[in-house]
Amino acid sequence: MSNCVFCSIIDGKIPSDKVYEDELCVIFRDIDPKAKAHYLAVPKNHFPTLDAMSADDEKNIGKILKTISGLSEKLGLGGGYRLVINQGADAGQTVFHLHIHILGGQALPFDDMR
Repeated sequence: MSNCVFCSIIDGKIPSDKVYEDELCVIFRDIDPKAKAHYLAVPKNHFPTLDAMSADDEKNIGKILKTISGLSEKLGLGGGYRLVINQGADAGQTVFHLHIHILGGQALPFDDMR
């Protein structure tokens, strides 16, 4: 998608602080962190929301989740981490290319999420 900021990051047209990249995804530091460690895991295949996933995307998201767990120590998430996917504008999604927020590096507040 030519107007997608995450596609532009994946293509190297917009710089990012990448911490990991493979054939399925890129993981980079969020530019507006909400925790001491805040990363975004972005699938290389563009699809806006979970509802729009293909069968291949579904398999790849599982692999991306496994990659995140394998990188947790390297990313400073050894004490635990939270994964967040915002689905749609009402949930706070501002970039409509599915992405996973990875938050940690500190004790995270629960608010009313328990």
